[in-house]
Amino acid sequence: MKTTTTNQTRAERLAGQISNAILTGEFPPGARLDEQQLAGRFGVSRTPVREALRQLATSGLIDLRPRRGALVAAVTQDELQTMFAAMAEMEAACARLSAMHMTPAERQQLQQLQDTMASLVKTGDPDAYADANQAFHLAIYTGSHNTMLNEFTSRLRTRLSPFRRAQFRTDGRLPRSWEEHQAVVDAILAEDAPGAHAAMLRHVGRVEDAFDQFSSSARPVASAR
Repeated sequence: MKTTTTNQTRAERLAGQISNAILTGEFPPGARLDEQQLAGRFGVSRTPVREALRQLATSGLIDLRPRRGALVAAVTQDELQTMFAAMAEMEAACARLSAMHMTPAERQQLQQLQDTMASLVKTGDPDAYADANQAFHLAIYTGSHNTMLNEFTSRLRTRLSPFRRAQFRTDGRLPRSWEEHQAVVDAILAEDAPGAHAAMLRHVGRVEDAFDQFSSSARPVASAR
């Protein structure tokens, strides 16, 4: 079990490294990602590379094609804006329902996650913060106690994951993200459903703004035709 977990963690970290290279324009849309070359570059075997590419294909950042391998996908600004708009509405609904339905234990866990992220802001590690950020949002999806909403929101989050992680490369984003989270936590703990909805809607909107700021120089997505 430990070996499996280690392999999964290695593949997840590798997926993050590859996605960063894509989002900064090092691997442009249409570029072929060779497993052997990636293994050599990152000092790993082909097994975690293959798993990392599968994860990125799930997010839509790359296309896996028979006999052609992995190709960097071309995602337009319009597509991203549409996905972020849907993400904001779905996460806001999760926050609203969490304010209404979270158990005391779930509320305590959410506060603990927020406290952990405060420490990560001080260390300034964007990768560790991104991992904790995912756990924070997943806790809110679970806290909604709506199985279908949880499933759909988690699926869309997977699709947007590389873009959401990239935002943390923007200067000053970690403390701002934490402050936005605090507004969500305060509303959920106060059982303020409208306030939680509004705070999460603002937060995801600022996530999109932060990614736009990151991408303005990296040019990670294709222009809409």
